[in-house]
Amino acid sequence: MKLSDLLSENVIKVDLESEGKEEVFPELIELLVRTDRINDRAAALNAIETREDMGTTGIGKGIAIPHGKDACVCKLTAALGISRQGIEYDAIDDEPVHVVFMVIAQPDNPGPHVQCLAEIARLLQIPGFYKRLLAASSPKEVLDRIAAEE
Repeated sequence: MKLSDLLSENVIKVDLESEGKEEVFPELIELLVRTDRINDRAAALNAIETREDMGTTGIGKGIAIPHGKDACVCKLTAALGISRQGIEYDAIDDEPVHVVFMVIAQPDNPGPHVQCLAEIARLLQIPGFYKRLLAASSPKEVLDRIAAEE
């Protein structure tokens, strides 16, 4: 699975406005609504918040991967946000989050969801990748940097 196949420039935001976790979820979901990738904003938000209630998706080192499953999507979808100032997220290392990958999957098709999370984890282990994402000044640059590593 290639993350660059799931993302497009219109679901990447390089200057997130959110200051906290509760704000960033609707901000990224809005990108998915505008691009017709989800058909029920409230259901998508509920799926993300329900998963978050089970434990933080702030995995540390400035990264969060909020994810959930709901029938509001016809197929696996994702959005990506970058925050220069950092987001208070309750991450496992108590540090602010700067890169947020949001993934929403169909509830009855776990394979692509797991593959997507694994690909995000793989990319984030590449030395310097996180810093290259933070340095990107446009959604196109973010997408190009992801594609270059795949």
